[in-house]
Amino acid sequence: MPILLFLLDTSASMNQRTHLGTTYLDIAKGAVETFMKLRSRDPASRGDRYMLVTLEEPPYGIKAGWKENHATFMNELKHLQAVGLTTLGQSLRTAFDLLNLNRLVTGIDNYGQGRNPFFLEPAIIIVITDGSKLTTSSGVQDELHLPLNSPLPGSELTKEPFRWDQRLFALVLRLPGATSVEPEQAMAVSLDESCITPMCDVTGGRSYCVCSQRMLNQCLESLVQKVQSGVVINFEKSGPDPPLPDDGLPDMVKSVGPQAWHSCRKLIYVRPNPKTGVPLGHWPIPESFWPDQNSPTLPPRTSHPVVKFSCTNSEPMVIDKLPFDKYELEPSPLTQYILERKSPHTCWPVFVSNSAKYSELGHPFGYLKASTALNCVNLFVMPYNYPVLLPLLDELFKVHKAKPSLKWRQTFETYLKTMPPYYFGPLKKALRMMGAPNLIAENMEYGLSYSVVSYLKKLSQQAKIESDRVIGLIGKKCPPETGIKVRSCSNALSLANRKDFKQLLQEITGDVPQRQFDLSVKEFAGFQVALLNKDLKPQTFRNAYDIPRRNLLDHLTRMRANLMKSRKSLRGQDEDLLHSIPIVQMGNYQEYLRTMPSPLREIDPDQPRRLHTFGNPFKLDKKGMMIDEADEFVSGHQNKHKRPGDSMQGIPKRRRCMSPLLRCRPHTPPVINNHIVGKGPPANSQPLADLPKPVPIDKNSGLSNDVPASDATENHIEDQLSTDLLNDQLEPMEALSNASVNSMEAAEDGESGYGLSDSDQDFLGSPRHRDDVESGYENNVSVFTNKVKSLKTCRSYEEVNVELKAQIVKEIRKPGRKYETIFSLLRNVQGSLQTQLVFLQNVIKEAARFKKRMLIEQLEGYLEENHKKANQGNHLSSC
Repeated sequence: MPILLFLLDTSASMNQRTHLGTTYLDIAKGAVETFMKLRSRDPASRGDRYMLVTLEEPPYGIKAGWKENHATFMNELKHLQAVGLTTLGQSLRTAFDLLNLNRLVTGIDNYGQGRNPFFLEPAIIIVITDGSKLTTSSGVQDELHLPLNSPLPGSELTKEPFRWDQRLFALVLRLPGATSVEPEQAMAVSLDESCITPMCDVTGGRSYCVCSQRMLNQCLESLVQKVQSGVVINFEKSGPDPPLPDDGLPDMVKSVGPQAWHSCRKLIYVRPNPKTGVPLGHWPIPESFWPDQNSPTLPPRTSHPVVKFSCTNSEPMVIDKLPFDKYELEPSPLTQYILERKSPHTCWPVFVSNSAKYSELGHPFGYLKASTALNCVNLFVMPYNYPVLLPLLDELFKVHKAKPSLKWRQTFETYLKTMPPYYFGPLKKALRMMGAPNLIAENMEYGLSYSVVSYLKKLSQQAKIESDRVIGLIGKKCPPETGIKVRSCSNALSLANRKDFKQLLQEITGDVPQRQFDLSVKEFAGFQVALLNKDLKPQTFRNAYDIPRRNLLDHLTRMRANLMKSRKSLRGQDEDLLHSIPIVQMGNYQEYLRTMPSPLREIDPDQPRRLHTFGNPFKLDKKGMMIDEADEFVSGHQNKHKRPGDSMQGIPKRRRCMSPLLRCRPHTPPVINNHIVGKGPPANSQPLADLPKPVPIDKNSGLSNDVPASDATENHIEDQLSTDLLNDQLEPMEALSNASVNSMEAAEDGESGYGLSDSDQDFLGSPRHRDDVESGYENNVSVFTNKVKSLKTCRSYEEVNVELKAQIVKEIRKPGRKYETIFSLLRNVQGSLQTQLVFLQNVIKEAARFKKRMLIEQLEGYLEENHKKANQGNHLSSC
């Protein structure tokens, strides 16, 4: 499975904009997505693993590693921000360490046992940067340096931080900020001159200098083709150059160059098995040292094996049933040079220095050979020192018929002494396949000491622990910095301290020499520059610098309103902003509850706890929820709290007012004692729900104490803040008038005296005073008749006001600023002056619901005029 690791430059310089209008970071994100789309066209991309690393401090710079899925990768890529420094060296080391987490655990590197090309984990690191200076906390660096220390155990076994199956490619963005006048010409993408280019060459990759969007797409298509399964080998020439043929000499020299093919660090393709999808092989590439059983440690190896080839033409050697490995070389000057020789029947043997026990160059383990069609060059990996082994095996099977003689055995044992011990296992397997399984004894040592083997096992366990630790840290956010530390610069001499500073000023300005400034600046240890905390809510009315530029005019308008209207409480921000939150956080009610202080304990623990009904109602336990008062009222659970004389069954519940501005105060039903019928039920069983304020009855007149009926009605209108409640106030008036008529009829029947106490009734019931009662009876009837007429008149103008209120509400709801109709309707309001003022206040509240600010201001002016008229009228009446 190929690993594709993207290292994105998230330094502050990536915020610079190009002529396309996007930043470098936006282009980098788009490049990653484009690469993934191009790669998805290949059926082999199903097994790809994507990782994402940025320039943040490790391990916070690892955004997606071994355990993260594709969705996490895309989410982290989307939310990247360009802040910080260009710590490219540290981030590269973090990327290589991330790739090397599991290598010691799986034993894929096979330290001290030869290098197996078919044991590989191919990885491509794609760096997208702007190629600017490398800025770190210690200063600006001119060259790219990777830290030598690594937290991974066993990293000392390899000299370089990368491995031979890991290649580095860099996309250096050089897009201009202004559109070029000259038309773009299609040309090959050149190498970039930034400091990352040498690092790419060392790993077998390359860098791309991207100057346009078209060139970027071209580079991405090239990178998709680079995703190949293989390892990088450093080929170096050993010995003299081969003799050149007579024909074709000028062409080879022009096309390849005289020295370009002598040393090439290129890839060899390791093709997977088409049946299993896993690459298979038999023979390793030898180590650059002879294993010693007495050595307690292993010498460190280079990442890329140095394979030397001799330019002596040899015959390729192959025998029947002997396995060999064949690897194709990546196109390079070396392959071009071999192909242009046009000699497919000859080969060049390859060696690894110091691989033999007594030879410096070592013995050949394979050869380079051009294909028969002359379209590629292949590396054939054979058994170690195959020119000696292959004739022995050919003699064994053709002459001795797999029954070796004593002389043959002596020659074979002499060969085994010159072969590295780690070849015993592959050779045993090959001889078993060929039909000679018992030629090598089972007790042959593999060349590693006990201390080295135990050390490698210990490193495997430590690497497993470190791998789990690093994987557990991936995804955690970096703690925010409280400030920027200021370093002491007392040792560095500034420009102002130069002796010729005045002369420099004179040369620049041409003025006379100025006086010397006091340059004794005191520095404090541990001084920090504070950073802006984005989590704190800005207090714009206390600090003018917190006001964004786009909100300056709104704040100026608000300040003018606070100054001119002299409000009791200053309005620091718009009322809409008080309740405005992002859409993403609208349903996050649980987080809001966690910030709330813990409530006090309930007084009555037996009472069921009322849960909140915000969010999804299906998540709540409805058994423990309290029933709403309205539902409880209808269901009849309040019967135990009712008075015996109340009959409230069958009354439909009123719709509750949900608007905070129109929420009405709870009303208590009035208590009207019917003294005519005593304490029994009234003659008329009409319900008295939702009556206006209780009106105490005067004993003499049967009316309220010094409060006319119109004032009681006005007080009732003031409490109603919606048209529904205004409609409901007519029924109580009918009930009150009917109660008065019933009282009159009951008085005619002679049951009791209306409006009198019990003692007065006993006094009037005596025969001596019965005549006085009969004489005053006619006066009481006339008084009741007049009051009933006044109640009916009151009800008529209330209906007019209710209709006016409904029409005004319709006009308020209409869009636009034409308010002439509203003021014409307000002039038709009937009733006393106090009734009109209350009506106008209700209209202002209704306009506040729809945020009609201009209308509110005009209505407030209209209300002030009516107040003045009322004050003038009161003044004239007092005079």
